[in-house]
Amino acid sequence: MEILAFGVQSDERPLIENAFAGRHEVRCLDVFLTEDTAPIAAGYEAVSTSVNADLSGAVLQTLAAGGTRMIAQRSTGFNNVDLDVAERLGLRVARVSYYSPYSVAEFAWTLAMAVNRRIIRAASRTRDFDFRLDGLLGRDMRGRTAGVIGTGKIGEAFTRIAHGFGMHLLGWDVVENPACLELGMEYVEKDRLLAEADLVSLHVPLLPSTHHLIGGEALAAMKDDAILINSSRGGLIDTRALVAELRAGRFTGVGLDVYEAEAGLFFLDKSLEGVDDDTLARLVTFPNVIVTSHQAYYTREAVGQIIEATVRNIDDYAAGRRSDSVLVPAPPVN
Repeated sequence: MEILAFGVQSDERPLIENAFAGRHEVRCLDVFLTEDTAPIAAGYEAVSTSVNADLSGAVLQTLAAGGTRMIAQRSTGFNNVDLDVAERLGLRVARVSYYSPYSVAEFAWTLAMAVNRRIIRAASRTRDFDFRLDGLLGRDMRGRTAGVIGTGKIGEAFTRIAHGFGMHLLGWDVVENPACLELGMEYVEKDRLLAEADLVSLHVPLLPSTHHLIGGEALAAMKDDAILINSSRGGLIDTRALVAELRAGRFTGVGLDVYEAEAGLFFLDKSLEGVDDDTLARLVTFPNVIVTSHQAYYTREAVGQIIEATVRNIDDYAAGRRSDSVLVPAPPVN
């Protein structure tokens, strides 16, 4: 079988080609799957897509009309996929159900410490041989309170690091994680977590129920000197409300590896043409904000696991097998 892989980064390409070698032929494209690029997939029974691919109904119809029957998404999230349309069209959609949670958890902590200790500002100064410490005062994490919203595999890994710092642990989730409880985490209501936490980190999926989970009211409930980190999905935060709070001088720091309108921006070079997103343009001007381009997962270990899982999903499709990674067709009701 010949597979068309959309949105392949230069670092990923040799890994993908090596993983498929001897199994299937793969053609790698650096362009992302959109309504404009979907016709390229005509004649390919299977396509592989990246995290920011557009898998809306219109795109799925174009893929199906061109002969595509299998979509292997190289990510765990699937909020970008219209599953109802996929099922109606008879498309199989599979995702990566697991990859290294440490990649994202460690990066979330990288953002937290970077804004806490003013690393970007300090590094920029020293490049200009300005060695003053004015404005670089940080604070110890030990003894402070970490609020972890979402305590699955990634949230648990983040919690273990917070525990290593000697922090008090508050958690919020629909299901309590026994491993987090063993570390001393107290599960509380979201309002209490936001009011008491010195550091809030988001590790929940983007669902209709979690869209703008951190909106105006939630932001207002947080401490004025809190640190907010989001390495999950951009839509968890109401960015306009966040900008309003930042303009009011609130928060020690904000670290964002995701942005709710990142599709069409992240993973691309916009340095020469600029962007017309006024909210993002304003966000990156704040000295206490760091925005990165959805790179938390981007380690050798995690990317390797993602590619291995993608190969397995396509092998399963070719062999007529089904796994827990398959989103469509929907699993049977027991």
